Amino acid sequence: MAGEEQELRPGIAERLTGRRFFVTGATGFLGTALVERLLRCVPEAQVTVLVRPTRRADARRRAEREILRNDCFDRLRSELGPAFEEVVASRLQAVPGDVGSEGLGLDEAGRVALAEADVVIHSAATVAFDAAFDSAVEVNLLGPRRVADCLVELAEERARRRPGAPPTHLVSVSTAYVAGTHQGRAAEVLASQASQQGGGPRTHATVTTEVDIPAEVAAARRLRADLQAASREGPQLARFQAAARRELGSAGIHLLAERVERLREDWVREKLVEAGRQRAQALGWPDAYAFTKALGERLLVERAGEVPISVVRPSIIESALAEPRPGWIRGFRMAEPIIVSYARGLLRQFPGLPEGVIDVIPVDLVVAALLAVAAAGPDPAGPQVFHVASGVRNPLRYGQLVDLVREWFTAHPLYDSDGQPIVVPSWSFPGRGRVQRQLRRTTQALGGLERLLGSLPLRGRPAERLGELEERRSQAERALSYVELYGAYTETEALFAVDRLLGLWERLGPADREAFCFDPAVVDWRRYVHEIHLPSVVAHARVRTTPQRSPLADRTARSRQAVLSPERHLAAFDLEQTLVASNVVETYTWLASRHLPVADRLALVARVLAAAPGLAALDRRDRGDFLRSFYRRFEGADAEELRADAEELCQRFLLERAFPEGLARVRRHRALGHRTVLLTGALDLVVAGLRPLFDEIICAELAEGADGRLSGHLVRLPPTGEARALALAEYCAAEGLRLEQAVAYADSASDLPLLEAVGYPVAVNPDARLAVLARRRGWPVEHWGRAGTRPWLP
Repeated sequence: MAGEEQELRPGIAERLTGRRFFVTGATGFLGTALVERLLRCVPEAQVTVLVRPTRRADARRRAEREILRNDCFDRLRSELGPAFEEVVASRLQAVPGDVGSEGLGLDEAGRVALAEADVVIHSAATVAFDAAFDSAVEVNLLGPRRVADCLVELAEERARRRPGAPPTHLVSVSTAYVAGTHQGRAAEVLASQASQQGGGPRTHATVTTEVDIPAEVAAARRLRADLQAASREGPQLARFQAAARRELGSAGIHLLAERVERLREDWVREKLVEAGRQRAQALGWPDAYAFTKALGERLLVERAGEVPISVVRPSIIESALAEPRPGWIRGFRMAEPIIVSYARGLLRQFPGLPEGVIDVIPVDLVVAALLAVAAAGPDPAGPQVFHVASGVRNPLRYGQLVDLVREWFTAHPLYDSDGQPIVVPSWSFPGRGRVQRQLRRTTQALGGLERLLGSLPLRGRPAERLGELEERRSQAERALSYVELYGAYTETEALFAVDRLLGLWERLGPADREAFCFDPAVVDWRRYVHEIHLPSVVAHARVRTTPQRSPLADRTARSRQAVLSPERHLAAFDLEQTLVASNVVETYTWLASRHLPVADRLALVARVLAAAPGLAALDRRDRGDFLRSFYRRFEGADAEELRADAEELCQRFLLERAFPEGLARVRRHRALGHRTVLLTGALDLVVAGLRPLFDEIICAELAEGADGRLSGHLVRLPPTGEARALALAEYCAAEGLRLEQAVAYADSASDLPLLEAVGYPVAVNPDARLAVLARRRGWPVEHWGRAGTRPWLP
């Protein structure tokens, strides 16, 4: 940059006044802050944002919803008052496109905006450290080059539209970690420059491993295709099906199919993430994010002779120091999940070097640096790199950060479900491998215990313990993922030099230093962590910050209030284990043995007990097949005698085993004017005595011959699984009722289609699978029992 010793005159805002900016990644954390700062601090700047349309929203609507409605714009909205909408509309436009597509997917308006732009700030990236490898390649590796290619392609159009204007300046946002996490000082140089200056691959910190970039791109694209094919092979599909059935049981073919497909997609993604991490680490980078960003830089600078390029490499970007307000943050970054898990007592240990530097930089300092680089313009000598990092200028040691966090949460603890303060642990900074081994053992042990308990016929509160166990396993898996994703960054010994950044800082006048501060030395880490960052993190996290007891009771009361609102249209009930502690096997045994001598009755019971394991297995596989098979046992039974016995069954057996709270709930719904519907696999003659409680009973019915005997064949199939949801939907359609205003009560994961179909699902005395699903989805759970008995006993 010519004349670096001279003060930058005019200042940043004056140099950028009236300029036309084209910004990618504007819906992200850094991009949103950048757009806000341009509109608020750069007079008459015209800003075009590239936004990828979705099926539900075009580029303009996404920009309005995801950029302008963000609280980042509260300050500008307050300053402009009623003029906000008009001013923004005159200075900001959104064009559809995607940096993951060739030609950026631009329409004609987008191509014109890009051709007319004075400065392009490319901040779009797949920033997740666990991104799928091929996605990271398309966006992080190929994205910057695609932007440069479009600028070259539109050069003639720009000359025609802006005669005499200099070429568009491309400011590409990279990451300081393209240099890797190795010990040493990483200079503000490109990889090619580092190789030339260092004289050897390990005489400097920057990773300069030679990589065949076209081969890497082809391999990543081919990998997804290979994994997609492998995921559809028979043995792999069988594993997905088995896993779906373990989770959902006999929930119905459609739900099982959906779950199998989700498991297949998750498997492909996990393999892509793993492949990206392994490939990156094999070549010297910590993960696919740093790897693809590094290769993206290398590919980009091949266009340096045709496009003026500057590269800005921030370190770990965190909440704002001051602009647009202290603590502003969008979503959780790298540190926040770890901090919250630590504060909740879930991370007992985390690896890291206490004397190592955790290189954090507030987002507003990064934005100011980007604008300063844009104002200074490109260096005619070629691409320049600017680190925006704190580790050299104002280091924050990892041990120091942990101490600051522990101090703050000791003074401002989070609270557990019993209203007790959570005591944060003291970390001993073990090695990453040790922590990973401990967490893997924990997850394996919890998973084994979870599978064991899941195989038991638990119901009600004991089944809910399985949900708690699953949550503990998920927490352990989450902790393991944090160690795998971020462990390299807490053990890094690299120091990112900021010589060129400070050279630019020295050229700023006092007004610019005040308005566009990017000197890392201004950050007081104790004040930043205690007064700015942690309060913001806690405010955004769903955590308990007061000693009040668990809001479970309030949540239960709210759920019950919603379920029993007069606005509901109907309530659908399952029968067995939802309203009565019985099942079809018990009712059959009672009816079949009603008139038998004692010896024959005992023999019948013994035969039923002997058949129980096979019946249970069939029931788990397919509830409908089980019922059809079992009801054949009624073949030849006298229909009239059964009806008489069934009346006594209802009075003496079913009602004695009924759950009073359940029957009271049916009556409550009727009192509120709701329709009540019973959906059961039981036979019509068995539930006939319950008709006064229900407007409609949808159940099974056996054929009756001319001789008055039952054939054992069904004339009306039992509603099971998805059939229950369809039957209720048909009833609602016929009666002019709305499913989203319906309530459904059920006890089994096989009733999942019914529960998902309504607006207000309620799990009653849930089995193990449903208890886990209800906890995961936040559904209310009721525990109804027989008078004087525990609800979960069979």
